[in-house]
Amino acid sequence: MNDGKPNWWSRPSTPPEAARIPTPPRAEEDDFPLQAPDLAEPAAPEPAAEAPAAPKVDMTKEPAAAEPAGAEPVPAEPAREEPAAAEPAAAGPVQAEPVPAEPAATEPVPADAVSAEPVRDASAAPRPLHEPDEYRTPPYGEPGPWAPAPPVQRPAAPAPAPAPQGAVPPPQAPVPPHAWGQYDPWGAGHASPPPPARKKSRRGLALVGALAFALVTGVIGGGVGAYVERNGGIGTVELPQAGAGSADRAPDSVAGIAAAALPGVVTLHVSGGGSAGTGTGFVLDNRGHILTNNHVVDAAATSGDITVTFSSGETASAKLIGKDTGYDLAVVRVTGVTGLKPIPLGNSDDVRVGDPVVAIGAPFDLSNTVTSGIISAKERPITAGGEKGDGSDISYVDALQTDAPINPGNSGGPLLDGKGHVIGINSAIRAAGGSGEGDGGSGGQAGSIGLGFAIPVNQGKRVAEELINTGKATHPVIGVSLDMQFNGDGARVGDKGKDGSPAVTPDGPAAKAGLRPGDVITKVDGQRVHNGEELIVKIRAHRPGDALALTLTRDGRELTRTVTLGSAQGT
Repeated sequence: MNDGKPNWWSRPSTPPEAARIPTPPRAEEDDFPLQAPDLAEPAAPEPAAEAPAAPKVDMTKEPAAAEPAGAEPVPAEPAREEPAAAEPAAAGPVQAEPVPAEPAATEPVPADAVSAEPVRDASAAPRPLHEPDEYRTPPYGEPGPWAPAPPVQRPAAPAPAPAPQGAVPPPQAPVPPHAWGQYDPWGAGHASPPPPARKKSRRGLALVGALAFALVTGVIGGGVGAYVERNGGIGTVELPQAGAGSADRAPDSVAGIAAAALPGVVTLHVSGGGSAGTGTGFVLDNRGHILTNNHVVDAAATSGDITVTFSSGETASAKLIGKDTGYDLAVVRVTGVTGLKPIPLGNSDDVRVGDPVVAIGAPFDLSNTVTSGIISAKERPITAGGEKGDGSDISYVDALQTDAPINPGNSGGPLLDGKGHVIGINSAIRAAGGSGEGDGGSGGQAGSIGLGFAIPVNQGKRVAEELINTGKATHPVIGVSLDMQFNGDGARVGDKGKDGSPAVTPDGPAAKAGLRPGDVITKVDGQRVHNGEELIVKIRAHRPGDALALTLTRDGRELTRTVTLGSAQGT
């Protein structure tokens, strides 16, 4: 079917097939000019001038000669086998109907001859572009799978009217290079433009970008969060802080008590007799007297050195004034020191269980150590010492018990009440696993377990005054020898005294009160005693000359006797 476009391919055919080739349309501007075959058959042979045969058109080459510009070829209208003459062709290309070729050959028709009858000569038909291929193999023979040629550009102006019969077509304009022409599959045609690149979806790119941005920001945010969590922030750290406040404290607070008492507390370093130790003491008066424990300065009793270090760091040498083993108290004195700060003494009889207390000392040689607690018990009978084995170094104390931390090195230091007054002298602790009293129990170095014991200040005051004034302390006595092996409840008066002497001293306080050997004393001023040590502690808690009511058992009867305490020289 002819759709108005030129046939861009051809193949060898027999004369009948050549006769059916339609007339190509008129050439556009810049197209290759083609000779239109004249298929009109003349009504009768007429003499005509012999014309050269139609030249072969090679589409692989440029045309040799150019036609005048503006001329267009006018295709000849094939004549139909009708008696009437052919009418003028309409504007535009005319589709010729194929006419079967006659078997008989006809003479060639001159190029300038125009006839209304179709030409029957097959030799005048256009020859194929290529010789037939005997193997009939595309693209050399039969038409192959070639792509259709690009469309022909049509002129915008209307086509001119066909030329009259017998007119010679004007020369054609030259065809510029790269002009459109017949498609020749064997020629070096122009390459078709590549298909336009497929544009990527902007929506997909936006989604990928958003995901990448979210991933990057997530990683950065996680890193920043981890850094902030581990380091507390970025940049310089500035912590909130309260402004400067007043350095004053209430006098009855722990800080206020410690600030007032520390200048009067000293640390003692003692050496002599092949031993050395550290303890605590406190200033009694402006004359330089310092009270401490006997077991702190015992190493320097005969010949030794005692060094006193004040809370300010100043040091001074001290001299032993007096000591008493039974009370575990001693007094030393420093000279040539000014600006001493004595600590006021309180009244231990007014102390009640639960009262707050503050302890100051040098535990483990850590001077100016302050601890606090309460009074956890009163009149706790304890014994300390006994390392010598003969009982001469045993002390008997009716002590104040406290849970304020006290450790080795606190011995001799003050136990202060809420007003900053001394109510006791720290002397002993109960160590974990220990069975005795004293610093570290039975000689150990265990720390505090909340059981500390202090000598009541009333007893310490009396003993200190005696040591300062006479160098010796007196002990209250009742004039009996006790059976320390008695296992019953109470303190039993022995049958005989030491070295075979009478158990009840003749004309002594006990003899005057009517006590006899074998009596069992169960109470002192109404307080229960369970053994001989507790009886001694209760008696030592009083002054010589005090009267005591003793409850005793004799031959199954309970009796009460009043005894006026005597006096004995201490060691």
